[in-house]
Amino acid sequence: MKMQKIYEGPYQWIMYGRDSNKPEKIIDTNQYIVRTASRCLLLDPGGIELFAPMLAAVLHHAPADEITDIFASHQDPDIISSLGLWDQALSHARLHAPALWDGFLRHFGCENIDYVAIPDNGGSIQLENVELQLLPAHYLHSSANFNVYDAQAKILMSGDIGAGLEEPGGPIFVDDFDAHIEAMRYFHQRWMPSNQAKQQWLDRVRKLDIEIMAPQHGRIFQGDNVQRFLDWFEALPVGIV
Repeated sequence: MKMQKIYEGPYQWIMYGRDSNKPEKIIDTNQYIVRTASRCLLLDPGGIELFAPMLAAVLHHAPADEITDIFASHQDPDIISSLGLWDQALSHARLHAPALWDGFLRHFGCENIDYVAIPDNGGSIQLENVELQLLPAHYLHSSANFNVYDAQAKILMSGDIGAGLEEPGGPIFVDDFDAHIEAMRYFHQRWMPSNQAKQQWLDRVRKLDIEIMAPQHGRIFQGDNVQRFLDWFEALPVGIV
């Protein structure tokens, strides 16, 4: 997998993706970590097939006893089917995931990790001096779904919102927004079920100061391309209402 630091200050945001060794029929995914001085948070750590390369990659930045927290935006297998293996490797960790999916996510295996249920109205994760906001993004596409916003780094980890379906060898960042639209259109129109939910999310995130929008599939948006995405998504008809 490729590794890309997308923020470096008093702490780091690191993206892992573009897995050229993944099986052909498995969708490519982006995984993220937030690394502070003595703690590490895994964000949407991926499917079971990614556990070994993800563990090896993360251990370059944090020893296992400092990987204290995992975040799962929703219940999809490409997000968190590796949970049972992380549960064995990180028995001291906490899983921050939607309250609605508690009994479902445990099917992946969750005997040792503490399940920290995120209420529907959101919450936060305190990682030493870093506070990460958990923002509702319900029905985009999951009925209980959350984004992670870091006001200091100005990063929105947006899960499936902003996803593009491309080959693993593609660039990390969106360079030509107009050319990137066709990688996003089908995904958003097919997986996002509600224009009302879309607009509620847009109203919420337009109030935030976002420099980088980091989805779970495809390229990362930065600078003016964040606003371009929000405008494009707002105009895109999705779902049934």
